[in-house]
Amino acid sequence: MNLPLIVILGPTASGKTGYAIELARRINGEIVCADSRTVYRGMDVGTAKPTKREQEMVPHWGLDLAEPNGRFTLYDFQQYAYTKIAEIRGRQHVPMLVGGTGLYIDSVIYHYGLAKEASFDTTRRSRLEQMTVTELTDYAVFHQLELPNDALNKRRLIRVIEQGAVNKKCTQLDDNTVVIGIKSDRETLRTRSRQRSEQMLADGLIEETKRLIQQYGLVEPLRRNAYGVVHQYLNGDITSRDELIDRMVIADGHLVKKQLTWWRSPRRAGDIMWRSLDDLNKQMHASETLDDLGLLSQLIAEYKNFQNTHNTGENH
Repeated sequence: MNLPLIVILGPTASGKTGYAIELARRINGEIVCADSRTVYRGMDVGTAKPTKREQEMVPHWGLDLAEPNGRFTLYDFQQYAYTKIAEIRGRQHVPMLVGGTGLYIDSVIYHYGLAKEASFDTTRRSRLEQMTVTELTDYAVFHQLELPNDALNKRRLIRVIEQGAVNKKCTQLDDNTVVIGIKSDRETLRTRSRQRSEQMLADGLIEETKRLIQQYGLVEPLRRNAYGVVHQYLNGDITSRDELIDRMVIADGHLVKKQLTWWRSPRRAGDIMWRSLDDLNKQMHASETLDDLGLLSQLIAEYKNFQNTHNTGENH
C-alpha cells in the first residue's frame, strides 16, 4: 500500500491529541505535530504539549525545535514536516499530521511555495512596517491573501504579505491524503477547556510562565493564550484563581473561533471530513478485529466516499 498522510485537525480542547495517539497505535503511525506553540522548548504545560508518556506510546515529531525568543518560520515548519513525513514513510509507518495551526497544516497539504525569510526585500519590509494594521489588512484583502488567525498581529500580517509575493498555493489536495476534522459543539469545548485550564494550573503553569519570562522576557509566544493570561495574573491584573481560569477559557474561546473560521472557508469544504470524537472512537472500537492495514483502508475508503459525495453535490 502507498501509505497515505493522515491529517487530524481540530480546535483547541477538541480531543484531537488523544484520538490521534490511539489511532497511531492502531495503524502503526508516527505523529508530526502541527502547532505553532509546541515548536518552542520549555513551553510545555501552557501549550498542552504531549506528555513524555504520550511520546513514549507513539513517536512524536515537531516538538522543541526552537527557543521561545528565536525565529521559526512557516517555511521552517513546512520543510521540517516534508522531511519527517518522508522519513516516516521510509520506515513503512503511517505519517500523521496533527494539530490546530491551520497555516502550518495548509502549507504542507496544499504545498505552499515558500521562500526563506532571508530572501525577502528589506526595502519592501521597511515600507510595510510603516503601515498601520488596518492598512496592512486592506492590502492583504485587496490582493486576495489569506489573513492569519491573529489578524491584529502586525508582524504576522507583514509575513503574510511578504510570503504572498512568492507563494504559489496549490488548491488541490494530494490523492494520497486523508483529512479528518474533530467536530464538537461550543458547550463541550468550553467544558473541556475549563477542565484543561484547571489541569494546567495543577501541573505548574504559573511556575512555568514565571521561569520562561525570567529566562526570555515577555517574547511574542509568551504573550498569547494561557501564558498571556497568567502574565496578567502575575502582574495583579487578575486577582483570583477563579478569574484566572475564566480568562483562560475565554482566551481558548477566541482561539477556537479563529481556528474554525480558517477551516470552514468554502475552499476547504470538500477536503475536511468532519466527525465527532464519539463517532471516531466508536468506529475505532468497532474495528478492533481489523489489523492496521484494515483500519487504514477503512479510513481511506470513508474519506474517498466523503469526497465523492461532496463533489457530486457541487455538480448539481
